[in-house]
Amino acid sequence: MTRSLTEARQSIAVFGAGSWGTALAIQLCRAGQQTQLWGRDAAHLSQIQSAGRNERYLPDAGFQSGLTVEPSLEAIVRGHRDLLVCVPSHAFRLLLSQIKPFINESHRVAWATKGFEQTSGKLPHQVAEEILGKKLPLAVLSGPTFATEVGAGLPTAMTVAANQPAFALELAERLSDQQFRAYTSNDLIGVETGGAVKNVLAIAAGISDGLGFGANTRIALITRGLVEMTRLGIALGAEEQTFMGLSGMGDLVLTCTDNQSRNRRMGLALAAGKCVDEAADEIGQVVEGVYAARAVREVAEQYEVEMPICEQVYKVLYEKAAPEESVQALMSRALKPE
Repeated sequence: MTRSLTEARQSIAVFGAGSWGTALAIQLCRAGQQTQLWGRDAAHLSQIQSAGRNERYLPDAGFQSGLTVEPSLEAIVRGHRDLLVCVPSHAFRLLLSQIKPFINESHRVAWATKGFEQTSGKLPHQVAEEILGKKLPLAVLSGPTFATEVGAGLPTAMTVAANQPAFALELAERLSDQQFRAYTSNDLIGVETGGAVKNVLAIAAGISDGLGFGANTRIALITRGLVEMTRLGIALGAEEQTFMGLSGMGDLVLTCTDNQSRNRRMGLALAAGKCVDEAADEIGQVVEGVYAARAVREVAEQYEVEMPICEQVYKVLYEKAAPEESVQALMSRALKPE
C-alpha cells in the first residue's frame, strides 16, 4: 500500500529486528510515533507480528498497536522519510548500499550502529556519506542504554548527534517521553568514537573482574580507558567535552560494570579460559567489541595514538595472549604523569 507524503513524514522506519532495533522501535511507538520494523528474516518478522513481541531477542517487551513489521526493503524505504538503521557494524555498509536505490532527497537517515568499519577504519557517518552523499540529514543515536531496559520502559537517557541541528532536535523529540530523555549534539565523530571504543574497554573490564582483581582495578581501568577513548577521538577531530557525557563516560561505565553487556560477558568468559568462539556461541548475539578491537588498533596506529588497554585486548582476542600476561604488561609499563 502506498503511503501519503504526510503519513511518511509522521512515521519512522527501523532497520534491524534484533534486540536493539526492536527496543528502539518500541520506544518510538511508546513516544507516539507510527513505527515499522524491518529485518532480513521474513519468517522471523512474521512471528514477531503474530506474537506482538520479538520472542527471540526481546521476549518481555510487548508491541503497541502503532508498531508493525514490513518485510519489503523497498516498500519500507519508500514509505517513510525518516530511517533508523540498527544493524551491527559489519552489516552497516551492506544495508546502506541496499537501500540507496530507493533513497531520494527528502529522506533523513539515522543509525544506532556502533564501531569502526573493519575494512576501512571509517566511522559510520563516513560510510554513510560515502554511500548516500553529504547532502542528506544524517544522525547517530548512542549512549548508556541496554535494550531490555529500554524495551521495559525504564528511565533512560541517550545522545542524538547529527550533521544538521534541526534533525538532531526532531529525533530527540520523537524519541523522548516521561521515561526516555534524548540530548542533542553536533559532534558525530565524538559520539561515534565513544560508541566504538567503549566496547573494547568493556571486554577488558570483564577480563579484570573475571580474574578477581576487584573494584580498585575496575575503576582504574575505566578511568584510564576514558583517557584512551578521548585521545583517539581528539585525534580524529572530536570535541573533548563529548567524552564526559552520555555517549562517552556514561556508555563506558555502563558496559564495563553490568553483565547485560555482551562485551563485558565476553571478557568474563575469556578470563574463565574460554576461547573467543566458545564465548561468542555462549552469548548468542554479536559481540561488537571483538570486531572493534581490531579496527580500533588499526586506527590508533594510523593516527599514532597510544591505547595500551585496547592494545592488550587485541592481543588477547587475536594473538592468543593469556589474560594474566596482558594485565602484567599493563602494570609493568613505565611510570608517567597522569
